[in-house]
Amino acid sequence: MGDPAGIGPEIIVKTLQEMSPDSRSRSIVIGNIDVLDRASRMIGAKLKFSDSLSVEVGVVPVVHVPTSESSAIKDGEISASAGEAAYRYVKRAAELSLDKLIAVIVTAPLNKAAMHLAGHKYDGHTELLAELTGAQSSYMLLAGPKLNAIHVSTHTSLADAAIKPTTQRVLDTIRIGDQHFKSIGYERPRLAVAGLNPHCGEGGLFGSEEANRLVPAIDQAKSEGIDVQGPISGDTVFYRALQGEFDLVVAQYHDQGHIPTKLIAFNETVNVSLGLPIFRTSVDHGTAFEIAWKGVANNTNMKAAIEYARRISGR
Repeated sequence: MGDPAGIGPEIIVKTLQEMSPDSRSRSIVIGNIDVLDRASRMIGAKLKFSDSLSVEVGVVPVVHVPTSESSAIKDGEISASAGEAAYRYVKRAAELSLDKLIAVIVTAPLNKAAMHLAGHKYDGHTELLAELTGAQSSYMLLAGPKLNAIHVSTHTSLADAAIKPTTQRVLDTIRIGDQHFKSIGYERPRLAVAGLNPHCGEGGLFGSEEANRLVPAIDQAKSEGIDVQGPISGDTVFYRALQGEFDLVVAQYHDQGHIPTKLIAFNETVNVSLGLPIFRTSVDHGTAFEIAWKGVANNTNMKAAIEYARRISGR
């Protein structure tokens, strides 16, 4: 359910309202049933919730997670209580997923500052889920209708992002991206690796990372039968992918991959966590506290995240 002070509850109930009765009763919400009921009443959805997973068609099953100090949670405000609640929802979801009781986790947005106030020092869902599931590494994929990007590094400073793309990390990112796209139906995914430096270093004039780190990773991936090209300059590779030349771009750092994918399809781009022993998709936006609990939040991205989750579970 994400941060209860944000737009998560609203975009969830709006999406549930638009589902068929059968799909609604097969979509378990992990969160607080009282908060969900309040959000439903706010938009006039008249949804029925049950804390039992065996429900009649049309009723929404809820894994109810009690909220401590609920009175301290204020609409649209950062608080430790809301951060703790969001953490508990994710923790419970991970437990259910590891026990194979659910197919895919779909996450509504949480607030990093609120979670930090609650004592949970994570950069976001991906890092939190990696620890909860014991994963050694994780990867962020932004999947959109026209453009897809998987990231070598994400939530780190730009200075550190220049160090993160080691040969091994780039190779592992290529491998996990290729494996995922094959798992969702691509027979031979076409990958392109973006350069780190302007013009891929211009033969060493602007840096040697491409020659020393990226090229060895790409050559190794090719030797394993992966269809990958690069490095290709970051100012042209996304245009070429948008024109249909590539299925997936390997971006070297957060903004290199996020800016083009969000520019092309902000509401339809889905955040997918790869490298974990479980499956997880997410909306690719924040808690939007400035419009929370006003009934005006757009649920298009939540619908896209659920659609991608069903695509994964269907395979």
